[in-house]
Amino acid sequence: MTVSAHITHNTAETELVEAAGVDFAYRRFGRRAGVPLVLLQHFRGNLDNWDPALTDALAAHREVILVDYPGVGSSTGEPSSTIAKMARRTIAFVDAMGLERIDLLGFSIGGFVAQEIALVRPTLIRRLVLAATGPKGAPGMHGWREDIAAAARGESKPENLLYIMFAHTETSQAAGMAFLGRFLERREGRDAPTSDAARDAQYDAIVEWGIPDHGALQRLTGIRNPTLVIQGDNDLMIPTKLSHLMAGLIPDADVRVYPDAAHGFLFQHPAEVAADVNAFLASEAAS
Repeated sequence: MTVSAHITHNTAETELVEAAGVDFAYRRFGRRAGVPLVLLQHFRGNLDNWDPALTDALAAHREVILVDYPGVGSSTGEPSSTIAKMARRTIAFVDAMGLERIDLLGFSIGGFVAQEIALVRPTLIRRLVLAATGPKGAPGMHGWREDIAAAARGESKPENLLYIMFAHTETSQAAGMAFLGRFLERREGRDAPTSDAARDAQYDAIVEWGIPDHGALQRLTGIRNPTLVIQGDNDLMIPTKLSHLMAGLIPDADVRVYPDAAHGFLFQHPAEVAADVNAFLASEAAS
């Protein structure tokens, strides 16, 4: 079965599926062939916070599924205050969709959730992509530095997004402005804004995940899925060095770092990131 080629990030309808007492809001588009790619969003992010340039480039080669966490955007339910609960509820969503195997891309807090899913349901995931994220208990993960926390937890406005997501250089900030234009392209059926309650629950989950715990790092050795770790070279929210740490601890992992970029590198370099992710997912396609 294929999905009509004219359905894109900006035209895909928001649908609902019930799982674990939650109506999960999701959008599904792209080539419905092979293993679908599920994307897990960043802190406070909803369906509309993805970059159409990235998701449409991914969807040219495979089916893409975007989903709101419980209590976020148009999904119902109470927001989760731990990564473990977010992971369990995301697994329930995947099961309710009737998907026996997926590829999984987790961005930022979505990368925390993706790691947890890979550990507690390893057979569900074929290939794993961890973007701008870090491992449980790692150094420098116990909350954010003051300026980043203020921007991330403050008003959802362009200045804060540019400060967090893009490097503080003219070239990166210009790329950020271009992203803002793409981010606002969808006019019809936009997702509901994320509430303060969801913001606070997610921040609690982030802080708990980041409590220093050297032993927790060894959990990464249990991830047996082929993994691609991707990051910007100057992430002020989740230190770039932690991507190298993850890649060193996950047995079958590669790392790619993008230049002149910060936490939102995949929105700064959407074509390159999509090409790299598509190539990774296409390799050993029969696995």
